[in-house]
Amino acid sequence: MVAEMRSGAVAGIEGFEVCVEIDIARGLPSLTIVGMPDAAVRESRERVTAALRNNGFKLPGQRITINLAPAGVRKEGAAFDLPIAAGILAASGQAVFRGEGRAMLVGELALDGRLKPVRGLLPILCNAVDAGFERAIVPEGNGAEASLAAGIEIACCADLCEALAVLAGAAGRGPAAQEPKEDVPAGDGLDYGQVIGQEAAKRALQVAAAGGHHVLMSGPPGAGKTMLARRFPTILPPLGDDELLECAKILSVTGRLGEAAPSRRRPFRSPHHSASDAGLVGGGRSALPGEITLAHNGVLFLDELTEFRRNVLETLRQPLEEGCIVIARANAVSRYPARFQLLAAMNPCPCGGAGAPGRCSCSPREITRYRSKLSGPLLDRISIYIGVGPVDARRVEEGGAGATSGSLRQGVLRAREMQRSRYRGCAEYRTNADVPLYALERFCPMEEGARRVLERAQRTLGLSARTRRSIIQVARTIADLDQSPAIGPAHLAEAVQYRVPAGLGG
Repeated sequence: MVAEMRSGAVAGIEGFEVCVEIDIARGLPSLTIVGMPDAAVRESRERVTAALRNNGFKLPGQRITINLAPAGVRKEGAAFDLPIAAGILAASGQAVFRGEGRAMLVGELALDGRLKPVRGLLPILCNAVDAGFERAIVPEGNGAEASLAAGIEIACCADLCEALAVLAGAAGRGPAAQEPKEDVPAGDGLDYGQVIGQEAAKRALQVAAAGGHHVLMSGPPGAGKTMLARRFPTILPPLGDDELLECAKILSVTGRLGEAAPSRRRPFRSPHHSASDAGLVGGGRSALPGEITLAHNGVLFLDELTEFRRNVLETLRQPLEEGCIVIARANAVSRYPARFQLLAAMNPCPCGGAGAPGRCSCSPREITRYRSKLSGPLLDRISIYIGVGPVDARRVEEGGAGATSGSLRQGVLRAREMQRSRYRGCAEYRTNADVPLYALERFCPMEEGARRVLERAQRTLGLSARTRRSIIQVARTIADLDQSPAIGPAHLAEAVQYRVPAGLGG
């Protein structure tokens, strides 16, 4: 006999349907799995055999062939255990199911029949919703993430027998409703009010947060670059519903979603400078997401930027421009989202004292070699450069808070609201940093005085087309912070200033 069960797998962070076909025919007792299974899938025959035996079922003493279709796509993981076990019982006549063709089965079996949670369930369920499946049977350990998939009936099962009962028509246990945790900006005790001085840097970071612009900070050790960066998430707006689902899919694929409800706080990733290119952009034998994908819809902070290997930094060029990363392997091509905001920090020279009289011991040649670790094309993709100088000792002793995260965030939220209204109907634009060159005239109108400032900067600085675009984008964000409908001369002048700050060179 032949039986069919429906399951799913993941490519990148998107799910796709897998048809599990089971054929039982005369022949020597055997169990063969075909359809490009990996080692974990092939090992399911041992798990399924033990689970069936330990729950009172018999494995047919015949030739059992299991095909995972589409056969030309590699299948990974242990999520096919449950549909394989149910299919064997259906094909051998030991169980009769109702509506199994419209049910999605996903789950790993323990040897005693318990259902264990699996990675990548949320993308599989989202695909099942789009494909018109009516219900899904999943391990109860995946209940929290399963609740995020709207439009499909979820049955959370503890073991094989419970899952079979649901397939036979019994009522299943639904997942507990999980409301996303609201964003609490200062919940971890960080606040820009704790940073003494550096008001110009705070202003520049507010502009970056409001428009989604990439930032590079340069300054001597101890000036406060890392302190400023660590507080950057406290002024970012919360994740929207679509962004929350995208981030949850990524966490599901990497097994980081867990039992807790996801948070609306934007991701903040800070990899060590020894990270490899595969660790940063993703890859490996299984082509898992890297740090830039984990930072999707959030921030990627690279401290000590010049200590990263140059080949690692160069891999950032494509995702910074396109918002995604494509990883090609011999057996598959995986596409991962990577729409992140780059926040980087570096010293101005090897000793860190450049720009401070009497503190730098580096020769001009050493400084040039040090800064050359960053290629021109990479720097051209950064919109805001910030020079962070040391704070005067008397200012530190006096203390006193300047701009706080709360005040800065209010301005960011107002500016983001203007952008939401402006780009309503344009799904590809979320912030000013997303607006392409050909759409600048439509979305970024300028006053005549601002045009003259831009023309003067073009003549003086010899701006590239990309740099010119980023200046206009930043100026549009500054205008949004002022709630201005058009870019004025002051907005444009401030945006130009962020391109050539003190301490970074040209």
